[in-house]
Amino acid sequence: MADASFTTELLKGFIQLSWQNLVMMGVGGVLIYLAIVKEYEPVLLLPIGAGAILANIPANELITPEGMFGTLYSFGIKNELFPLLIFIGVGAMTDFGPLLERPYTVILGAAAQFGIFGTLLLATLFGFHINEAASIGIIGAADGPTSIFVASVLAPNLLAPITVAAYSYMSLVPIIQPPIMRMLTTPAERAIVMPFTDSKPVSKTVKVLFPIVTTLVCGFIAPMSAPLIGMLMFGNLLREARVVERLSNTAQNELINIVTIFLGLTIGSTMVGASFLNWQTALIIGMGLIAFILDTAAGLSFGKVMCILTRGKVNPLIGAAGISAFPMSARVVNKVGLEANPNNYLIFHAMGANTAGQIGSVMAGGAVLALLAH
Repeated sequence: MADASFTTELLKGFIQLSWQNLVMMGVGGVLIYLAIVKEYEPVLLLPIGAGAILANIPANELITPEGMFGTLYSFGIKNELFPLLIFIGVGAMTDFGPLLERPYTVILGAAAQFGIFGTLLLATLFGFHINEAASIGIIGAADGPTSIFVASVLAPNLLAPITVAAYSYMSLVPIIQPPIMRMLTTPAERAIVMPFTDSKPVSKTVKVLFPIVTTLVCGFIAPMSAPLIGMLMFGNLLREARVVERLSNTAQNELINIVTIFLGLTIGSTMVGASFLNWQTALIIGMGLIAFILDTAAGLSFGKVMCILTRGKVNPLIGAAGISAFPMSARVVNKVGLEANPNNYLIFHAMGANTAGQIGSVMAGGAVLALLAH
């Protein structure tokens, strides 16, 4: 009997292994493959994939409440700490100069959030609670930290599939967006040349005041957005102040890198087969794609309106960069523009819309939380 008990304990991992665990290990392997071979958002997909594999090894201590993953979840996800720390790093890496030079692009950043609310309504039709539906809709903003922040408050039970969908679609921007751009714009519209620069450089004073004013305005309009917008703009203030290079560099490198490792592993650890593999997860991933498509389409539609109002001076492609996948979406816009016209460099105009989309996604998340968080 003692030998049998010893053997059972030694082989516990194999005995308790389920097909769901094996499938999720396979999913983790796919995420690692996409990160390493395809280089799709590797800084997050790689730790998420590793976390998923580790979490699906039966009877291991990592996923217990007292284990490493359980502790990190309570410490960094449950209280929204990790997304906020990442936003400090994102703010420190973001140059809002293109937005400040071209203020009209803020409209595109706002327009590209419309898909969030369309998907929210669609999700409710599939039986999701309004809080869950809103969390699913935020996927369309292509803003991972905001998706995590909103889901951790409104729908913690759906955090894993929402996060995986958000970061997966962010990494697939170069694949998802171009067909939508070509479908909703004409060759002539895509070939519209916009001047490389059409305004004077933004002064240091304006760049320093921008994060302060933005925090105050957004905070008063949507107080629930204050944590995210505050940390994003604090990081940007570190960058633009030019007197705390050590802090700015730390935020851009050590801080965001360390937190990203912890965040990725922790999110991956929530992808346990028994709770992850269900019809809800498939629906969330599908509706996340719809949200992403709708947000891109909304940005392009407003870009076309601006093109008409300016009598062909605005290339509608830049509207696609209104989502918050920074800076990938702006690069994709520039690439599609160059395909239509080799002399068409849209990168700075698209970067303006892209950075506006970061602010827009945070505001959309704050609005959703203000309406639904109780």
